[in-house]
Amino acid sequence: MKSFLAAALVLIASQAIAEPFPTRPITIIVPTTAGGPPDTLARLIAEPMRAALGQPIVVENVTGAGSTLGLARVARAAPDGYTLSIGHLNSHVFSSLTYSTTYDVLNDFEPIALLTIAPMAIYGRIGLPGADLKELAVWLKANPDKLSFGSVGVGGPARVWAADFQNKIGTRFAFVPYRGAVAAAQDLIAGQIDLSGGEGTNALVHSRAGKLKIYAVLTEKRWSAAPEVPTIAETGVPGLEMPFWHGLWAPKGTPPDVIDKLNTAVVHAMNDPSVRARLSQTGQDPFPPAQQTPQFLRAHHKAEVEKWGVVIKATGVKAE
Repeated sequence: MKSFLAAALVLIASQAIAEPFPTRPITIIVPTTAGGPPDTLARLIAEPMRAALGQPIVVENVTGAGSTLGLARVARAAPDGYTLSIGHLNSHVFSSLTYSTTYDVLNDFEPIALLTIAPMAIYGRIGLPGADLKELAVWLKANPDKLSFGSVGVGGPARVWAADFQNKIGTRFAFVPYRGAVAAAQDLIAGQIDLSGGEGTNALVHSRAGKLKIYAVLTEKRWSAAPEVPTIAETGVPGLEMPFWHGLWAPKGTPPDVIDKLNTAVVHAMNDPSVRARLSQTGQDPFPPAQQTPQFLRAHHKAEVEKWGVVIKATGVKAE
């Protein structure tokens, strides 16, 4: 009797192991506030991923501590493919370098796919001195401590860029941290802060409506979504180029076959015509198919952590 029960348990266990993934809803943890680029992107790919996998995709915002709370949640999750982390240059590079974290950003996550890339942009409220960034920089040098700069978190890309910028031109800002780019843009429009920076898509719709001014994009080439905006090099102001990218990860130890299925679903979503049309409207460019692999994301992520780690150390920016 005991041997029969043992055999039955082994059979049940083997059937459970062999059960195809997925069999229940998958949650994508967004480490930033609703309405921001990672949240928008997650919700955009959710439906085509559902169609490819046959299970609902739930998007959940877990914010705080410069996105590190959301990443910690995923790092602690079971490595079964049902809890994923969408993130970007800020959450998966800068915040993980400037905050004390309970996870290792390179070793505690399994890469699934690179998603999109867009430029970082520097933008300001309407009515600031100077016609462009070069003239504004001259005014800032003569008037230190007169303007405020809002950025997501206290150790994110815009904060690091602004610290480097103020050092190079010889001025000072009052830095104002925000939990999300949407809130920073709203305060900028309302005149509560003077300058801000972040992924260009945060400012594009407001710029088109004449509610704020994009001074420069931090890329080598002009942005197709706003070709009238100069690059940082064209403004004649020394600065950092910061292409802003998004990716998707699972907890460390997630089985390779599950990663493969998730990657296939994500690539399917990124090639969906309606998704690509929406991305084009917001100025997001999908990575080429050859770069949408787990291997490419792993190498790209590692290179970015190493590159910006040097810059962050040079500026002395820390979250605590």
